[in-house]
Amino acid sequence: MKIYVLASAIVVLLLSIFLRYRLNPNRGLDIAVADLLVTNAFIYTGDRSLPYADSMAIRNGRILRVGNYSSLQELEGHGTEKLNLDGKVVVPGFIDSHVHLISGGLLMAQVELRAGDTKDEFIGKVKAAVKSKKHGSWIVGGGWNNDLWGGELPMASWIDDITPHNPVWLSRMDGHMGLANSLALRIAGITHDMKDPQGGTIVRTSNEDPTGLLIDSAMDLVLASIPEVSTDERREALLRASSYALENGVTTVVDFGRYFPGSSTELSWKDYTDVYQWADSSKNMMIRVCLFFPMETWSRLVDLMHTRGRVLSQWIYLGGVKAFADGSLGSNSALFYESYADDPENYGLNVTDLDILFNMTAASDNSGLQVAIHAIGDRANDLILDVYKSVASTNGMRDRRFRVEHAQHLKPGTPARFGVQKIVPSVQPEHLLYDADSAIKKLGEGRAEKESYLFRSLLSSNAELAFGSDWPVADIDPLCSIKTAMKRIPLKWEASWIPSECLTVIDALDSHTISAARACFLDHDIGSLSPGKLADFVILSTDSWDTFTKEASTHVEATYVGGIKAYPSKDVI
Repeated sequence: MKIYVLASAIVVLLLSIFLRYRLNPNRGLDIAVADLLVTNAFIYTGDRSLPYADSMAIRNGRILRVGNYSSLQELEGHGTEKLNLDGKVVVPGFIDSHVHLISGGLLMAQVELRAGDTKDEFIGKVKAAVKSKKHGSWIVGGGWNNDLWGGELPMASWIDDITPHNPVWLSRMDGHMGLANSLALRIAGITHDMKDPQGGTIVRTSNEDPTGLLIDSAMDLVLASIPEVSTDERREALLRASSYALENGVTTVVDFGRYFPGSSTELSWKDYTDVYQWADSSKNMMIRVCLFFPMETWSRLVDLMHTRGRVLSQWIYLGGVKAFADGSLGSNSALFYESYADDPENYGLNVTDLDILFNMTAASDNSGLQVAIHAIGDRANDLILDVYKSVASTNGMRDRRFRVEHAQHLKPGTPARFGVQKIVPSVQPEHLLYDADSAIKKLGEGRAEKESYLFRSLLSSNAELAFGSDWPVADIDPLCSIKTAMKRIPLKWEASWIPSECLTVIDALDSHTISAARACFLDHDIGSLSPGKLADFVILSTDSWDTFTKEASTHVEATYVGGIKAYPSKDVI
């Protein structure tokens, strides 16, 4: 009798499972019990099929189901952790589409000049750094922005007296200009008679003596003399940078390697082999990274992809290759059709020969690699769009998602080309906080307001807008980026700069999440809180979606990666 009852119960159970699956075969995965059940939240999913929800079920690092709590209760079982958020806003984990991760981590331990807004502060920070250095050791740092103290460019003479025994290299915030003291110039062999290298400038006095400032490829002359930081220092930098990213809600970054153009192509590969592979194998990865490598090494990346594939692990993806078309606005090396208003003989720099750039782009694309090219000036952007059009015509149609990194200044009509050609503008909203005054000074008010940071125009042209920070050039802070894109109020301004280009909070959020994921071919895994995707999400401090959409004023309260709390700790929200 007992055997009969037991057998009957088993048959009934199996029949109920069969009927449940037969009625809705797509719910096969839903039978599993959730590891984590997030409830009583305001969840913005980033998924157009279900934009909002109040609950989310997670198992094995991926999302099982999103919806109302009543529809998820069946996934709760023994061992399910419940997370009641009391109405807090939840968004997908932020994706930073353009960072220099290890460089940022290194700079956190070096001379940090980003906060200095006077000449005296600049000199004072260098003076403080000398005290802890032995004679002969290099003092390295960066982040200075001469626009904050009125535009005067620093010179070696500012710091020579306080650094007689230490060579110094201090990069500008944009990474396209740096200051060397006289000792560093002597070590690098930079003299009165040296000619400017291709794609770079040695800034000189009226007597043709080097001032200490080097622009774009001229920076290589000093960079080649600076001892490379140790492997342990670079590994520590990755961990430091990853923790900082999580603190700001960033769960994935697109890493473009070291943050100065013309730097040794080997540096990015050494960071991959010595740092990222170590972190992955030793389980020290904290955030997901999509790696881009110098375009000159495209064949090496092709070989690696053929050997390992594009997805190396749940943490590391191989993205593609990057090159430079021009420099930066702040260093007067961005390439424009018209000359700089404050430098009438200067139109900017073409950092890479166009024939070489076309050939490398065509070869990279023909091998299936995604290509990203840095372009800031209006002429540089048009030249790269021309290159991309020619390469696509030569190599044939496919889903290639060519990227333009920065796309800061665009002639009327150029935004439409991004949409027509399906080019991704990878932009950094926070740059406009510092660039507005500089752009007006360097381009003239009328010209600057017609072509600067045209986010709305690009989005209206159906371009896949991807947001990033360019950290350590600007801070890695997606919430600041979102607010900046919405408000467009530069530092020390009270009104919006080009208000017609302001975005909504949804536009800006999507540009830091699902659009950013599509921009690097990762939208199948991340970017939205959709069933089957990795459970990367951020809990914000606000419990009012309406207030957030109007003001974007909030902060990150907790960051989850793969359904596991990564910031601030496992037991405190």
